[in-house]
Amino acid sequence: MIEIGSFIKLQRTKQEMTLNELSEGIVSVSYLSKIENQKTQASPDIIQLLCNRLGIENDNSQEEQIKEKCNRWYSMLFEVNNKEEIITTYKEIQEMLDKNLSNSLLMFEIHKIRYYLIMENFDEALKKINELSEIASTFDSLQQFYWFKFKGNYYSTASDFQQALQMYKLAEEKINRIDITEEETADLQYTMSVTHSKLRHTLESIDYANRSLEIFMKQYNFQRCAQCHIILGISYRRIKMHDRAIKNYNLAKHLGELNKDKQIIQLTNLNLGYLYSVIAETNEAISFYEKVANDEEVNLEQRLIAITSIIKEFYNIDKINEVRVAIVKAQNILDLAKDKGYSKLYSYIIHTFEYATNGENDRFVSFVKDKFIPFLKNHSDHANLVFYSTMLARHFEEQYKYKDAVKYYKLANSTYDN
Repeated sequence: MIEIGSFIKLQRTKQEMTLNELSEGIVSVSYLSKIENQKTQASPDIIQLLCNRLGIENDNSQEEQIKEKCNRWYSMLFEVNNKEEIITTYKEIQEMLDKNLSNSLLMFEIHKIRYYLIMENFDEALKKINELSEIASTFDSLQQFYWFKFKGNYYSTASDFQQALQMYKLAEEKINRIDITEEETADLQYTMSVTHSKLRHTLESIDYANRSLEIFMKQYNFQRCAQCHIILGISYRRIKMHDRAIKNYNLAKHLGELNKDKQIIQLTNLNLGYLYSVIAETNEAISFYEKVANDEEVNLEQRLIAITSIIKEFYNIDKINEVRVAIVKAQNILDLAKDKGYSKLYSYIIHTFEYATNGENDRFVSFVKDKFIPFLKNHSDHANLVFYSTMLARHFEEQYKYKDAVKYYKLANSTYDN
């Protein structure tokens, strides 16, 4: 049963009502504060008066109906197939919970974090996190699992992968104490594999990918299996097991074709492009990247990764005109994604190459040194930190500024070793 104090505090803050406004004529401000923080047990009459002022029915007559509808909505958030249905069901539940005291309230509020992330309303997601932080100490183990998982999702969206991993580990600690499906466990393991991959924890990424793959294979969930194979491909490529990487990519692509899943197919093409870039087969790499960059049905982040990778490939072989053409195309795609959480990274990449190819040496140096590299350090983006530190070091070397060159070569090497 939801603690009535937590319920009152949550409803009061949602309605932007002060302690004084809610307590006036009913109890003292200090006594209401004690009720909200579970430091006293108020009488049923006082609770009823507080609920009346909040416009809440202090009964649970619709409890089963609310619980059933909430569980259906949680499943929608897990699969994310139909956003319109998710929104409609959200509004229906919210209307019911605005009028009824329900055991489902806290779990519903926690799942709002996931809901706002799906709707790409990141400010609301953070606002909800901050709001729930005040009562998080009252959450039971199941509520804590989703609380940590969805907070991890938020930090992942914000590219703060270190903080995201901390949240996922806290969620993982709850698994043995709660009753969740194998699929839910596998989803967290897959998410942790992706996060380890982002942080270049390659062996951990392989471990978690294989754990989740084992469960998804038993369920014949081809889409999730394909996602696991992609992460495995990335991990094997990083430890230079290129044949095993290609095998996993091809398995992912085959599963994507079976499901007619264009996102999976093009994500595989993106990673094949990068693999061929690593082994210095530039034309093959660009060919795979172009398949993704030119596909308007693919999500914008994948297209931005592809087009900025094309910029790098042309820059590395001194095809400056081709770089400039690709920069224009990249800016057009970025304009479509300007409100996305990931857009800042690609804006930095585009500006870096724009200054470099236009011969704006001072702007290039100050931009990469003072803005881009600190941004990459702050987000633990090791791969890009190695690339752009090396790029800056080479620029200093060409300018005969060997002391500065050594500094950034050292940064690249120390980042690579990590």
